[in-house]
Amino acid sequence: MHDPLPGSPEHPEAVDPEAVDPGVTQVFHDHRELLFSLVYNMLGSVADTEDVLQETWLSWAARHRAPGAERIDHPRAYLVRIAVNAALAHRDAVDRRRETYVGPWLPEPLVGPLATTPAPDDAADATLRAESVSMALLVVLETLTPLERGVFVLHEVFGYAHTEIAEILGRSPAAIRQLAHRAREHVHARRPRYEPDARLRQQVTERFLAAALGGDLDALLRMLAPDVTLWGDGGGRGVGGLRPLHGRDKVARLFAAVAPRSGQGLHIAYRSVNGDPSAVLFLGDTPYAVLVLDLTPDGDQVCGIYAVANPDKLSHVD
Repeated sequence: MHDPLPGSPEHPEAVDPEAVDPGVTQVFHDHRELLFSLVYNMLGSVADTEDVLQETWLSWAARHRAPGAERIDHPRAYLVRIAVNAALAHRDAVDRRRETYVGPWLPEPLVGPLATTPAPDDAADATLRAESVSMALLVVLETLTPLERGVFVLHEVFGYAHTEIAEILGRSPAAIRQLAHRAREHVHARRPRYEPDARLRQQVTERFLAAALGGDLDALLRMLAPDVTLWGDGGGRGVGGLRPLHGRDKVARLFAAVAPRSGQGLHIAYRSVNGDPSAVLFLGDTPYAVLVLDLTPDGDQVCGIYAVANPDKLSHVD
């Protein structure tokens, strides 16, 4: 039988860190990056992910302080189960907030330095796992049900077997296989199987910004795919539209007209955003926007532009 999850009467609202065995705390911290990656890919928000990790920590600490508590032989499996189910429970609150969100909602970007060497293929490296889900794929994952998304992340991103996921979610393996099939078909219908390499992404990003900031309409028209879509997430506080903008001509003319003026005083830093070479625009020392381009499978044209300018989503960017 599973131990109670956070929110049940068995778990207190707070745990005194001084009263927790240091070894218990260390085990949690050893798994924190993995848990962050799992939950972030299920929710797309750093703040909500941190809330879920706090709930997971409270549950973990309370479990070890309970009278007569038995030893947990597989802490990784235990912590993953708590975190994943807490993320699913958190999803309703996340969705309610988004109902009143101003304009398109985009995932909170994970920004890091550009990789100079190929990253190791290490399943235990949670940071790489977090970044392996691109901004474009996270947008597609928003169209799945919470359960489908959880199963997709566990199976496709982290490599959990259907039987393991069934244990985590308390469902039958057959039900998990069905959820996994639906999620995979849905995602593959909306995302190409093959992605352009990182070097090409960076080159296209640099060329695109040069054309946009220079007001070069012809260059923009050549770079954009006919069905390109621009998502501008300002959250009512930063630059961004009220709805996505579709079509090469509209998107090109918007950038050619607006970017040269709004770009005055900005400087560009090329960074990795959710694993893809992208651009962060700064106004002085303050992050102004994160720009991520999605390319056609052959890398010839830009088919999607994700611009995150909501200051709340850029607070951790430096």
